[in-house]
Amino acid sequence: MKVSPSLLAANFANLTPDIEKLNESDADFLHLDVMDGVFVPNISFGFPEIEAVAGICKKPMEVHMMVVQPEKWISRVKSVGAYLMNVHQEACLHLDYTVEKIKESGMKAGVTLNPATPVFMLEDIITKLDLVLLMSVNPGFGGQKFIENTLKKVRELKALIDSKGSKALIEADGGVNEDTGRRLAEAGADILVAGSYVFKSDDPLGRIKKLKSL
Repeated sequence: MKVSPSLLAANFANLTPDIEKLNESDADFLHLDVMDGVFVPNISFGFPEIEAVAGICKKPMEVHMMVVQPEKWISRVKSVGAYLMNVHQEACLHLDYTVEKIKESGMKAGVTLNPATPVFMLEDIITKLDLVLLMSVNPGFGGQKFIENTLKKVRELKALIDSKGSKALIEADGGVNEDTGRRLAEAGADILVAGSYVFKSDDPLGRIKKLKSL
């Protein structure tokens, strides 16, 4: 299992210790949630903060754009050194175009589905994607309870990927802990995003290691 700790749950009064711990950990990525207060009911952080994080983070950065018109920010996300840019299906009027532009920039392309968005919405684009993120909570806030229907969606997405010959990885974000992580892994998830479970722990490196072993 691959693990992508979410910066949203880190200590924003002093991010450096948390990032340095992450650098020493078994984590595969760092997950950064950019929220605009329009697409989701919250505002998180912007590009100055991401640039500061990029200066000390040794892990590849996944930038999850919870914003309207994410296509406007492709070059900016690329400029901060992101490995992957993730956009919401619900926020993209022309999803195929947006995915093409992300890939043309040299980044990996991911698409996120909110809890109420069915997997079949990606049927015509799944072969172009490097990753699909399934929100297992409603986007906008950390620390929410895991939505059980996500397990069914992971299985459906896995079947779609296999049927289309896609190489897209399946990522799950929200309410991830050792128990829900195990069940997501059994359903077919490849990457777990974990915020509170990692950064609110007394042993974040141990928590990452537990998720990696699933």
